[in-house]
Amino acid sequence: MIQELDQEYIAHTYARFPVTFVKGEGALLYDESGKAYIDMGAGIAVNTFGAADKTWCAAVSEQLGKLQHTSNLYYTEPCAKLAASLCRRTGLKRVFFANSGAEANECAIKAARKYAFMKYGDESHATIITLKNSFHGRTITTLAATGQDAFHTSFGPFTEGFVYADPEEPESLEKLASANQCCAVLFELVQGEGGVRPLSQSYVEEIKRVCEKYGLLMMIDEVQTGNGRTGSLYCYEQYGLSPDVVTTAKGLGGGLPLGAVLFGERTKDVYDPGSHGSTFGGNPVCCAGALSILDRLDDALFAEVRRKGGLIRELLAGCGEVTGVTGLGLMIGVETTRPAKEVAAACLAKGVVVLTAKDKVRLVPPLVISDEQIKEAVRVLKEVLQESSAE
Repeated sequence: MIQELDQEYIAHTYARFPVTFVKGEGALLYDESGKAYIDMGAGIAVNTFGAADKTWCAAVSEQLGKLQHTSNLYYTEPCAKLAASLCRRTGLKRVFFANSGAEANECAIKAARKYAFMKYGDESHATIITLKNSFHGRTITTLAATGQDAFHTSFGPFTEGFVYADPEEPESLEKLASANQCCAVLFELVQGEGGVRPLSQSYVEEIKRVCEKYGLLMMIDEVQTGNGRTGSLYCYEQYGLSPDVVTTAKGLGGGLPLGAVLFGERTKDVYDPGSHGSTFGGNPVCCAGALSILDRLDDALFAEVRRKGGLIRELLAGCGEVTGVTGLGLMIGVETTRPAKEVAAACLAKGVVVLTAKDKVRLVPPLVISDEQIKEAVRVLKEVLQESSAE
């Protein structure tokens, strides 16, 4: 019944799997028949502490009983406290709250161009360098920023002012910076939708060098990599970077829509009243939930994330149907001999939820998933792969 209603009344933008989830607990999800599934997707890296996390639910429920919304014409406690916590923990200076990763990236793009306008007095230095194989969102502008040709059809004309460097060709960065009047470089440290591909330290050092040489802002898209997912609060810490702008979303809200843009010293005063805004950005319920997430993201948890990521790699080692494993922490891409979409469907039938990213199986479970759940999920994954090779 639910699936029929969906098919009739919801826009056909998703190729859904034939499962209706009705409840969950931690890293387990349950469908309408009561069947349990090990969740290795976390709502695409959103449910940081899993489904129906008691601490998160209590924080959200308490705030709902007080005030669900005001607007950004007024102050609210959760919004201010969340911004303070993010800045104190990162060393960045100010925060703008949005509702999603795409909106956070839109805000960052606008900020880079406004920074250049303030610096040069006109709109001559508006070009932003992004990377090939990147993904930054589904708005017209963030699609334009995305360095994949497959996303640059059907919706044109796209926003101008983006050029794309090749992560496999470090020299392409400086060529683009010297040939264009640029204001920033925007990049993911692990290209999530592009196949869970981490950038090399040497390439990141080249980005840093080019930004310094040409006076470009360094803007890091941590929509998926942030909030403990890769084994540190934000992934840029593992690369030793000091970004000017950081965008994040997904796991920050723990299941409610929340995006954030963190501004460094150079960019903290780019926006003034009226230059940007959001009706729902910084919603007190979303921010209360996020505070309950951020308060529990500590070094002990990060160590566990790295250990669990290592456990997954260890369990996959020696599987002949696995041809490669990429990623950091609990953001893992598994290259397999069987098409990834077939693997995802077969795993789901056996009670394990996995995602895909291009030609890879993507594993982004709740950070609190147990070792036993990991072992069972990987056992099922290997079983699915071995069944296909035996056919």
